[in-house]
Amino acid sequence: MWGNVRILWVKADKLLPVHSGGNIRSYNIARGLDAQHAVTFLSYYDGGRDEGYEEELKRHFPDSVCLFKETSTKSGHARVLDYLVRFFSGAPYAVSRFASPRVRERLKGWFEERCFDVVVCDFLDAAVNFPKKITIPTVLFQHNVESEIWRRHALVQSHPAKKLLYQIEFAKMLGYERKMVRQFQHVIAVSEHDRELMSRWVEPSHITIVPTGVDLRQFEAKFPGTEKENLVIFVGAMDWEPNIDAVQYFCQEIWPSVQANIPGARFRIVGRNPDRRVQKLAGETVEVTGSVPSVVDHLHAAALVVVPLRIGGGTRLKIYEAMAAGKAVVSTSVGAEGLDVHHGRDIVLADDATTFSESVVRLLRDEPLRRRYEKSAAALAVQYDWATISEKFLFVLRSLAGGVPRMHRQYVSATEV
Repeated sequence: MWGNVRILWVKADKLLPVHSGGNIRSYNIARGLDAQHAVTFLSYYDGGRDEGYEEELKRHFPDSVCLFKETSTKSGHARVLDYLVRFFSGAPYAVSRFASPRVRERLKGWFEERCFDVVVCDFLDAAVNFPKKITIPTVLFQHNVESEIWRRHALVQSHPAKKLLYQIEFAKMLGYERKMVRQFQHVIAVSEHDRELMSRWVEPSHITIVPTGVDLRQFEAKFPGTEKENLVIFVGAMDWEPNIDAVQYFCQEIWPSVQANIPGARFRIVGRNPDRRVQKLAGETVEVTGSVPSVVDHLHAAALVVVPLRIGGGTRLKIYEAMAAGKAVVSTSVGAEGLDVHHGRDIVLADDATTFSESVVRLLRDEPLRRRYEKSAAALAVQYDWATISEKFLFVLRSLAGGVPRMHRQYVSATEV
């Protein structure tokens, strides 16, 4: 029987409501840990105190601690000014904007008093407030290799000024991320691809892969399906740059060919806070929903799910969610990066516009083929329930806290502990 492990989980920005892929992953894993051990969830955010948020977080994590900054950088003008102020900082802006003296002091005290057995630094942006001398075993939870995201931004950006900005931030992020990966005692990655990237900076034994998961009860597949004929959907937060680029790419370079072959086809973009560039895509055959009460309902209505991502890192929860809902998926290799998926069996991968459009058309026209992909996708998703993934994460934390022998491998699979 395991003894109780005192876990500190540190996250920049608000966790609730749980919308983004990273927050979905953090929430489900942390809740799984809290069901078995004592988890103190430290959430810090800007914009003044939000008592409603703090009360809600307490309901999910009774031992949560919230800290806030009076200032806010949410608006466009405030963000630009804040960026200029921090421009000459050695840390990239995506990290430096989360610096907080209050958080730094609280963490320093906890580390000096050794109040916890193990600490989770959730995302790289929280690392800016950790003490240089880390006296408690601490894991850096890398949902993405952030520098890789910035590298891809710079690669696909055509606007000269924006391209230069992305190149500057990529260079800063690369140096900072490499330093942090070396500083923390251990790193949890979510994919083999991410582990390989970070292994350039530190010994591979320093990194363990814990795959992403899915809520099988929430996204339960329905067979036979309830889809609407020739409805194609994309799901994701529509204020996130990689998703914006993905739907622009799909609408401009892929969708016209699909329409030419299947005139009645419709494309639905499902996700909160659609950027103005996304809103401009709406038209006779393209719908932009904005925030919706239930993503599940839209997945069940879809004949096909597409993930035309060209930028990104980590793993895509949206693919496992679509698979758990029993949907066939067409994705780029970048979109499915890090997932245990198999082209031609449970997913279709297409990395150019022509191949992508042809794959969409083929699956919309060939219902028996689409059904085979749907069944295979649902069978794969069953292996990745969040309860199973939380156990894998806990195995890593226990090993760092001294509860199990030192880890001797770099991958904790979804089917074994």
